[in-house]
Amino acid sequence: MRDFLPDDVRRRAHVIGVIARVYERYGYEPLETPAVENLETLLGKYGDEGNQLIFKILKRGEHEASGQADLALRYDLTVPLARVIAHHQAKLPRLFKRFQIQPVWRADRPARGRFREFYQCDVDALGSTSPAIEAELCAAVSDALVELGFTDFVIRLNHRQLLASILTACGVPPALHGTALVAVDKLDKIGPDGVAAELRERGVAEGADTALLGAFRTASDTPAAEFERLAALVRDDAAGAAAVENLRQIVALAADTNAAGRIRADPALARGLSYYTGAIMEIAVADLAGSLGGGGRYDNLVGMFLGQEVPACGFSLGLERILVVMGERNMFPPALARSAADVMVAVFDPKDLGHAMALAGRLRADGLRVLVYPDADKIGKQIKYADSRGVPFVALLGSNEVAAGTVTVKNLGAQTQDTYDQTGAGAQIRQALEALKDRG
Repeated sequence: MRDFLPDDVRRRAHVIGVIARVYERYGYEPLETPAVENLETLLGKYGDEGNQLIFKILKRGEHEASGQADLALRYDLTVPLARVIAHHQAKLPRLFKRFQIQPVWRADRPARGRFREFYQCDVDALGSTSPAIEAELCAAVSDALVELGFTDFVIRLNHRQLLASILTACGVPPALHGTALVAVDKLDKIGPDGVAAELRERGVAEGADTALLGAFRTASDTPAAEFERLAALVRDDAAGAAAVENLRQIVALAADTNAAGRIRADPALARGLSYYTGAIMEIAVADLAGSLGGGGRYDNLVGMFLGQEVPACGFSLGLERILVVMGERNMFPPALARSAADVMVAVFDPKDLGHAMALAGRLRADGLRVLVYPDADKIGKQIKYADSRGVPFVALLGSNEVAAGTVTVKNLGAQTQDTYDQTGAGAQIRQALEALKDRG
């Protein structure tokens, strides 16, 4: 859990702004939920390993001594969304498209791009089983990443039912599917040998582990060719064949979007969360151990709260990891390295502070960011402060200027100064600012 200094906040706001604008272009509406959920709402939704990462909140007041927990910090934004749908169903449309950008918490071990408190940028559609939903989600997150400057990302695509069919075809009994997938999900972290060892530790028979790893090695460069290979592997299982067809439809529907050419069929993609029921997706870039985000279809989750199935699919971009990669690649626009203000009003005499405040108000009304130096320090000290904060102009308001209704504006970069009528000073400073921007 970290503090964010001004430059950090500006970078975060830039990324969040781009993602939110893209989501809104696709017709998604904003939603916010509380940081705290009932513990029972979260337990059992993320698998055994996920349960261990939930930040639990102990009972309070007269129940404090019990040492029991009844609340928890939210683990993700998807389960709270499912609760909202169940609780507010009558107020929401049948097809509900929402985006949510808020922090979540996990009692995890910090690493590069991995924190205990971090923001997720979620986008979800509820109410439809159409593969157009998945295709549009891939398009939306692709648009967001392209607008942020990413060009080399890949969308890994798989299907939970296809995974189950592959496991069965390779000789893994249904009772071990869940535990086997936990091991498979670590393939990019611990490699084939590590996964094989973990599969055997989890009870998968020797031979089945070898067949499984062979099936999960993507052999084809294009989704179409890989789908042919996978369809042959699960040809005796109708559910597996239907899953392959579903993936084909998603890729076809995304053909004219920014996701086209970026989607890779990846039979080893497992996604650790247990609530996924259909297609699953993950964004990968070459220089990040882990993903920039992921998601999938979770048609059963809302039913846990509502008592009836509501089809749903969503995608979550990880803000922190995006920021890490953008920072390492110097991808942030230079304009984000903004100064604290456009102009600082310097005060010669404490009795003129009221005039300084009035001038600052007038300049702000003209669209400028204005900092008032609150103390009547030596002018050299005040100018040095403005320079240290990157403020390009200092408005000098001495007794002569106060009497004449003027202000002397010093351009710190050019080391020049001009005197203007206070009513026109804002326009003059804005013009000088534009000239600075034009010079780069």
